Formats: sequence, C-alpha cells, structure tokens
Amino acid sequence: MSQEKRLRLFLDSNVLTGGIVSAWGLGKAVLSLCAARICRFVLAEVVREEVEENLLRRLSGVDAKGANKVLSDYARLIALTKPETISYPDEASVKAGRHLIRHAADVPVLLSAIASRPDWLLTNNTKHFKAAVPARSGLRIATPAEFFRAISHSMRPLS
Repeated sequence: MSQEKRLRLFLDSNVLTGGIVSAWGLGKAVLSLCAARICRFVLAEVVREEVEENLLRRLSGVDAKGANKVLSDYARLIALTKPETISYPDEASVKAGRHLIRHAADVPVLLSAIASRPDWLLTNNTKHFKAAVPARSGLRIATPAEFFRAISHSMRPLS
C-alpha cells in the first residue's frame, strides 16, 4: 500500500504508553500496524512529552535491566514507525480551543489532532473524548477496539 493510501493514526498518550509497556493488547496491535508501515503513525509533540513523562514515572520502580528494555523498545518503535510529527499548538490557539473538550489538559492534544487531520484519533480516554468532541472537532475518535471492529467490517467480503 502506498504511503498516501495508508490510514493515518493519531494516538493519544494512553494508547501509545499502553502499547509500549504491555506484553500484548490492542494498543500494541496498533503500534504493530504502524511499525509494519501498514498505517501511518501521527505523533504530536504534546503526546510525545506526556508519553516520555509516563514512561519515566512507570520505570522509577523497575530494575535497570527492565527500564532499559522499555526505553530501548520505545526508541526502536520511533525508528521503525518514522512518525509524522505535529508541533505543539500555540498558547492563543489552546485558549481559543478550550470550548472543544471539557478537560483542559486535552485541549493541546485535540488541537494537534485537528491540525494533523488524521483518519482516526485513537484513545482509551472515553471519559474526556465523549460523543460531543468528535462532533465539535470533525475527527473520527475511537478506542483501539472500536477501530479494529470498524476496519474488520470494511475487510469482510460481500456476500
């Protein structure tokens, strides 16, 4: 599949972090699609910063060998996926976009997603990214499970 036709996936930090630290799961499956370059990984600077903070926090109680493995896996993921990066939105845009989502910390994430115009924004944060957010933003927002269900429906042969 050509790069132009690959689905572009904007991953929220919880999907990315979960995919990195979990032994298996749908977050890891999404990352595998990106690593295989079946889908295009869209990485916002605000998400990257949050993921790195989350990883450091999670690894504080882990032995050095385990911590080095996780950090090495993260670096390898970035090298394999060669993500499309999205800059942090400016402060004025964040203030102006405050009405788009209830949780203030998610405004820069949502604005980055809007700016990147992905095919999907994948998040496990259904509490903050409620039904009104896709309507306000024009984005297709789903959990990894909802994403896999949707793409599996599109792959079914016609009867």
